[in-house]
Amino acid sequence: MTEETKPAKKKAAKKKAAAVKKLNVTLVRSKNGRLASHKACVAGLGLRRMHQTVQVIDTPENRGMINKVQYMLSVEEA
Repeated sequence: MTEETKPAKKKAAKKKAAAVKKLNVTLVRSKNGRLASHKACVAGLGLRRMHQTVQVIDTPENRGMINKVQYMLSVEEA
């Protein structure tokens, strides 16, 4: 690779990253007493405690986890 091609690739990567949609997900109800699969979905989204907010990429996998435990979450577009 030459030095000339490296900056072009970095610019292309930045454009892709800017186009990615993100969601702000907040845990508003407790995980206590929930099904194990629901707890796993909350953990998969990166949430550990009440009122914690994380940004996740808007993918079908994350949407599926959010839909499964929607009664415990607050979701907003970032």
